[in-house]
Amino acid sequence: MIVKPDLSERSETEHLLEVCNLSVDYLTAKGTVKAVRDVSFTLDKGKTLGIVGESGCGKSTLGFSIIRCVPPPGVIRGGSILFEGIDILKLSEEDIRQIRGRYISMIMQDPMTSLNPVMRVGEHITEMIAAHDPSLAKEERKKRAILLMEKLGILKERFEDYPHQFSGGMRQRVMIGLALALNPKLVIADEPTTSLDALVEAQILTLLNNLRSQLGLTMMLITHNIGIVAETCDKVIIMYAGEVVEESPTLDLFEKPLHPYTQGLLRAVPNIRLDQQDLYWIPGSPPDLINPPEGCSFQQRCPYAFAKCKKQPPLTTTSAGRKVRCFLYH
Repeated sequence: MIVKPDLSERSETEHLLEVCNLSVDYLTAKGTVKAVRDVSFTLDKGKTLGIVGESGCGKSTLGFSIIRCVPPPGVIRGGSILFEGIDILKLSEEDIRQIRGRYISMIMQDPMTSLNPVMRVGEHITEMIAAHDPSLAKEERKKRAILLMEKLGILKERFEDYPHQFSGGMRQRVMIGLALALNPKLVIADEPTTSLDALVEAQILTLLNNLRSQLGLTMMLITHNIGIVAETCDKVIIMYAGEVVEESPTLDLFEKPLHPYTQGLLRAVPNIRLDQQDLYWIPGSPPDLINPPEGCSFQQRCPYAFAKCKKQPPLTTTSAGRKVRCFLYH
């Protein structure tokens, strides 16, 4: 029997989040897709962790696993997800609902499909508040929602507007407001700037950074754009084919990427200098995760692959405390 968790005063654990040997599969008609394969990492309070990789590398599945919302036909096969010492995977459905939104929240990547088109913007936020505090008076819920909207740069006069009356950037601010409505301890941002242009993307990233400082948030930023983690994240995890291939403090990773895949991602960032050469891309595509290759998952695309890569390289911890899954990291 699992005792209903009370996370309001828990602060004694070293890590806010600790994921150990997490594996997630999708059961499809063509076979079992091994979307997340034996992933482990930690996230400390007040820090921001970046999860980076191409589409299909398991980033979003990892994020949904942490709030135990992996969409069907997804199945969490094994491992543990410790949030302040409590294993999320062992909680009942009732208990996990108490944690979602209140202690762990998620900013979805597409606000146009995530927001209900027939609900007013303010109602989205008040509904979130009411779901976890039904005893709160309607006027008090509205007051809290307006204060939150103003903190996000949304005028209170727009409380009664519908999502289609907002721009993409303003809709994303509403999504951030939904994630922050209950003052959670951990916010997972799943591609929060994907559908935005460069100027609005910069505004959203600045807003997230400011909110993190003001509210002491712990964040997990999921993105395919390695460029944006430089200004937002303390630590970066590079995922490829459902595995962690590199883990490093952000500055160290940009100064000296250890894994060939990370090196390729950094080379692929557009360069706006006048002497810019042709755009670089990593040849090939990620492997089929129904039948993952034996050995190193990146070997078919790696310019340095050699015979030993037919064996699976371990996730090695270097003398500097970084982690890399490559025989040639040194």
